[in-house]
Amino acid sequence: MFKRKIVKTDYDKENLKPVIRASICNGEQVAGFKNIHTGRFSEVMLIRNNGDLKEFLEKYDISEEEMTKEY
Repeated sequence: MFKRKIVKTDYDKENLKPVIRASICNGEQVAGFKNIHTGRFSEVMLIRNNGDLKEFLEKYDISEEEMTKEY
């Protein structure tokens, strides 16, 4: 009934790829984008549960197959 509306946002698909950075120490996960030319990572949001991941995927219109995970 009071579900938050997710606003679709676009990103530079030619230069950026969606990545989840995960810590091997404590399991913390951060979703963001990695520049394919420089390797620089830009954090977008903290992933605490599957709902957060789903929100990130819907916001940027990304499929789960496009996501990569880095440790």
